[in-house]
Amino acid sequence: MQTRWRLLVLAAAALGPGGCATSLIEPAGAFGAASAAAVPVFGRSIPDMVYSAITGKDCSVVRLDQGKSYCRQMDPPIAPAPFCTRSLGTIDCWANPDAFPPGRQSVADAPQPTPEQEAYRTRRWPGF
Repeated sequence: MQTRWRLLVLAAAALGPGGCATSLIEPAGAFGAASAAAVPVFGRSIPDMVYSAITGKDCSVVRLDQGKSYCRQMDPPIAPAPFCTRSLGTIDCWANPDAFPPGRQSVADAPQPTPEQEAYRTRRWPGF
């Protein structure tokens, strides 16, 4: 029993700084202040940044305050635009442009996502 107490006192003496005493509240308070200061600067607290970096998701306690989920969901892929052709007096639109022979043009080209936009949509946090 005395051996355990000796080891405990020896460990406490080795961990404590020599000559000055610090409580556990001071480092916790400094961490809390740094985390609170990170919210307006980065839009997330320090634990949010660590969790986001580990998981690769965009997570923030600020999202919870806004009534959203903790982590941002990935945007769904953009649906392909219909393929429209001229018909007699009207325009017909088709959902499957692969059914037409290659080289056939649509009446109007709908905007399609660029590779940069698709990379932005599927990105991991923080921009990996």
